[in-house]
Amino acid sequence: MRRMSKLFAVATICGVLLSGCGKAKADSKKQEEIQVDVEMANFPIVKEKLSLTMMAPGTGLSEWKDMPTLQEYEEMTNMSFEYTTPPMSDFPTKLNLMFASGDLPDIIMGAGKKYLTPAMEVAYGSQGLLLPLEDLIPEYAPNFNKLMEEDPNIRKSITTPDGHIYSLPAIGRLPQSIWAKNPLWYKGEWLEKLNISNEELPKTTEEFYDLLVRFRDEDPNGNGKKDEIPLTDSKLNSVRPWLLAAFGMKELGIEEVDGVVRYTPITEEYKAFLEYTNKLFTEKLLDTEVYSQSDEQKKSKGQNNEIGVFPDYFAFFTTGSSESESLNDYMFHPLTSEQSPKAVVPGSPRINRGTFLITKNNPSPEASLRWADYFYSKEGYEFISQGPEGVLWEYAENDKGEQVKIYAENVNIAKKEETRGAITPNYGIPLPSADIPLVGPKENPNDPDSSEFQQFIEKETEEKVVPYAEVPYPLIFLTKEEQDKVNAIETDLKTYIEQMEAKFITGVEPLSNWDTYIDTIESMGVEAYIQVYQDAYDSWGKQ
Repeated sequence: MRRMSKLFAVATICGVLLSGCGKAKADSKKQEEIQVDVEMANFPIVKEKLSLTMMAPGTGLSEWKDMPTLQEYEEMTNMSFEYTTPPMSDFPTKLNLMFASGDLPDIIMGAGKKYLTPAMEVAYGSQGLLLPLEDLIPEYAPNFNKLMEEDPNIRKSITTPDGHIYSLPAIGRLPQSIWAKNPLWYKGEWLEKLNISNEELPKTTEEFYDLLVRFRDEDPNGNGKKDEIPLTDSKLNSVRPWLLAAFGMKELGIEEVDGVVRYTPITEEYKAFLEYTNKLFTEKLLDTEVYSQSDEQKKSKGQNNEIGVFPDYFAFFTTGSSESESLNDYMFHPLTSEQSPKAVVPGSPRINRGTFLITKNNPSPEASLRWADYFYSKEGYEFISQGPEGVLWEYAENDKGEQVKIYAENVNIAKKEETRGAITPNYGIPLPSADIPLVGPKENPNDPDSSEFQQFIEKETEEKVVPYAEVPYPLIFLTKEEQDKVNAIETDLKTYIEQMEAKFITGVEPLSNWDTYIDTIESMGVEAYIQVYQDAYDSWGKQ
């Protein structure tokens, strides 16, 4: 017999029209009796149909209401949603307006660190707009609670200074979840043309420079023209972390090294990075349009076979090739330099906060928590990642008489990620979930759980990222007082750093002006800025 508990939720809400969420609330809402099944092995979650509102960023591949995964989950849980999913480019503005106006949906999902800053989470939680979840989690989110018990760092990382947990995180477990940024990729055809194997990829900044020169001068795209762009990016946002790491830095900004917090843009290592990158730019080894082009323009160059080293989540996103054709587009190997003889890369803490928040308007936080908690189980993660049977995948019998997964007949294998992004929201945004390893021995190349490409990605990551990854700075919430101090300095400081970096690299500002640059930063209060993070780190270490 499964355990049942009756939860009485009273939600009296003044009459407002939630235009941001698309749900009209009556002038008053009568008491509801919502019966919640707290035995996680069973569905539905509620006996009586429960309708809620949710806001999340949309990727544009499909409306959430039309996604088979969410339609199936509605049937399983007996919970339906009215979704508001503005485009990712508009989501930050919509989110801020929603909080400012008080027009709150019942749930906010998929925001993550990209759209919901730690300061926002602390502020809106302390104002009562977000509900604290720590007392509900043990009973209504047992899967997630188990993960926190197994790894106390999870609780430590998501608990705000007032002692509350206001959001559930995405927890990475697969090797690529350690990526702090998109990897850099080498164009495989170019390597083959120059007789360079995966094992012979550059390991030092000097070797990397030499290879870029060969890309520029030896016609690796084979068209007889000198149109090769050895290294490209958009705004240097994705290339920067990997080149910074070559000079011993894990972040452009605050990082911790052996318990000491420093600000990397004022270090000698950063100056060496600028000198090196300026050399690449001056010699046309780095795309001269790096600061002016969009990501779409970068991808266009990739599809025209014009670029040799480039960032993206997967290489074929830029090159336009298929997964199988991308098996020789090898991942960048960390570099060492005179300043950093030890290879290092920035690593993700594998915890993305702010992926699931319950607002004060929610009539049943308990049911909502249970709705999300399923995705922290292996079965639930597989469901939210791949959708229900018969859409992306189906079962078939192999030559051993066993039932194995294969991609559904109507799925274009070359574009299966786009197909997946249309059937589940688990595409390009962080969701409350734990990445449970799904990849096993390769028995069927058409098996979504064990594709050759997925195994290639994991092997490259295990060899080239995992051994060298270090988290720049722990996930630490600042107190309001600490955040106020940071806010008073950070905006102008960041703007100045970004502007000067572009000027130094492109040669607009000569590096002979380095001392003036340092004096300006010091005049902005950088020492006080560093001290805030040092004090926060010291307090965090005592928890």
